[in-house]
Amino acid sequence: MNNLEQAEILLHRMTRAEKAMVLQWIARDIGEAFPGIENNAGICGGVPCIVRTRIPVWVLVQARRQGVGEAELLRAYPALRAEDLTNAWAYARAHADEIDRQIRANEED
Repeated sequence: MNNLEQAEILLHRMTRAEKAMVLQWIARDIGEAFPGIENNAGICGGVPCIVRTRIPVWVLVQARRQGVGEAELLRAYPALRAEDLTNAWAYARAHADEIDRQIRANEED
């Protein structure tokens, strides 16, 4: 039995949460890709943003640090979806130093 056949068997046994975790691992493994997060030099100065929104990840992280809950963020930014926040938090965990620098840079302006 090859690896793909073994993976298919394991996937059928996994819960949805376990499958979601595996999907995140795969996404990171194939080039530090984070679904729903884009870095584009022409948008918001090239800082990582939520696709479709122009909302920088650092803005969401800073709001969270200041005690703003996810429900409040979703109300404040109607274009955001719950999955966008999940993607932002995953990106922020993997790029904590980068996000901290962006927050500091904004505070200095």
